[in-house]
Amino acid sequence: MQTKLQQITVLGATGSIGVSTLDVIARHPDRYQVFALTADRRWQLLAIQCLTHKPRYAVLNDPAGVLELERELRLQGCNTEVLQGVSALEMVASHEGVDTVMAAIVGAAGLIPTLAAVNAGKKVLLANKEALVMAGGLFTRAVAECGAVLLPIDSEHNAIYQCLPNHRPDYLAAGLDSCGVRKILLTASGGPFRNTPIKELSLVTPEQACAHPNWSMGQKISVDSATMLNKGLELIEACWLFNTRPQQVEVVIHPQSVIHSMVEYIDGSVLAQLGNPDMRTPIAHALAWPERIESGVSSLDLISISRLDFSAPDYDRFPCLRLAQSAAEVSGTAPTLLNASNEVAVAAFLQRKIRFDQIAVVIDHVLSRMTSSEPKCLEQIHSADTEARALARQLIATW
Repeated sequence: MQTKLQQITVLGATGSIGVSTLDVIARHPDRYQVFALTADRRWQLLAIQCLTHKPRYAVLNDPAGVLELERELRLQGCNTEVLQGVSALEMVASHEGVDTVMAAIVGAAGLIPTLAAVNAGKKVLLANKEALVMAGGLFTRAVAECGAVLLPIDSEHNAIYQCLPNHRPDYLAAGLDSCGVRKILLTASGGPFRNTPIKELSLVTPEQACAHPNWSMGQKISVDSATMLNKGLELIEACWLFNTRPQQVEVVIHPQSVIHSMVEYIDGSVLAQLGNPDMRTPIAHALAWPERIESGVSSLDLISISRLDFSAPDYDRFPCLRLAQSAAEVSGTAPTLLNASNEVAVAAFLQRKIRFDQIAVVIDHVLSRMTSSEPKCLEQIHSADTEARALARQLIATW
């Protein structure tokens, strides 16, 4: 019988995954206690979360926000200690008092604190796919060497994890072939533009791209879903998580987002994980693993859904997916270049500096002009990331 409260650090507490994580934690005060909460700039929401959950630490990236947060918490009589910067993120991710780390910082910024949690041997709930996309080899090696437990939070990867024959990491060490698995079927909603005429994609606005039909997500992830670059990043992540080849991962458009992914076995069996499109399900699964707990998600009503549709992705409509698949096959630093150029391009699109259809052009420009190499350390990865961002910005500046 569990008596000790599990101490949880939530990296990226003010994002959609962070908010959902805190919702699940609040439903189980007899199991979990918040140790630290972190955010980039949204100090007002972080203040509310600190007053509600009373963590030992709060970390902000924005120096001005730190002062505002400290002032607000002191006024409210909250004793949470406020810290700032990357070193503070690493500290709350690796602290000896922490049991579990929710890694939900979006983008490349999440790599260093997530790796700090892995190096400290924590149970890491991975919602930051960029950590594996950028540094998959280094990251998975660190997991094995440091005794960390890595559990996927993306609904697709969590679904795959639940459908595999055995949840022991050593069972996957030899690859999916040794598990009797033929391939992974990675489902994708297709986003808001799966039926939009291709010639109209150049007219897409940031507001339209961020209006996902099924999921409530942040702006960057919503745009990635609309271009299907997000699914490409998930394909790369799946290769590292499940020790498989890109050719064994098939992307399938499934608009209802009810089947979150499937695993096909060599005997012809296909196992699928189904559920309502609510991130609290994979969060609750990973938080309590290997047990099950209440997540707050309502039961799936298959009768009201009545049908499930599937189709192959259209690469003319979603060139970013094709670029991601190519980067996965090249491997090395190619996924790092892909991710870096995409982050720059998406930011420019959200600022209305480039068109929606130019996101893929920026990525292709960077991938075609930079050479992939096998990284031996984080410094090489950061160097490739920096160079790719600079090249992407140079191209955007000419438009």
